Amino acid sequence: MSTRVIVKAEFLGGLDSIFGGIKETKCTVEANDSTLPTIKDLIKHITDHLLVSPNDYCVFIQEDTVRPGILVLINDTDWELEGELDYELESGDVVTFTSTLHGG
Repeated sequence: MSTRVIVKAEFLGGLDSIFGGIKETKCTVEANDSTLPTIKDLIKHITDHLLVSPNDYCVFIQEDTVRPGILVLINDTDWELEGELDYELESGDVVTFTSTLHGG
């Protein structure tokens, strides 16, 4: 039996462009086992279901994690303080992905 949670994902700083213009969405995230789903599970869900073009995968992901230059906040707290990929999601969490890299 797997555990599911519903979280809000936000895409800011231009990241919405690789997700079809979606700035925020509710995601139902399922764990692969009986534990709570983690940020890693959320990222897989996002890249599998929301990413418009497979060519943009490398804009968001590098070496199995979020690309450098993308700030990740969990409930307005830097994910580095929350355990990064291992953070266990709870229903109602808000995970914000903000690109700090801007063209010009």
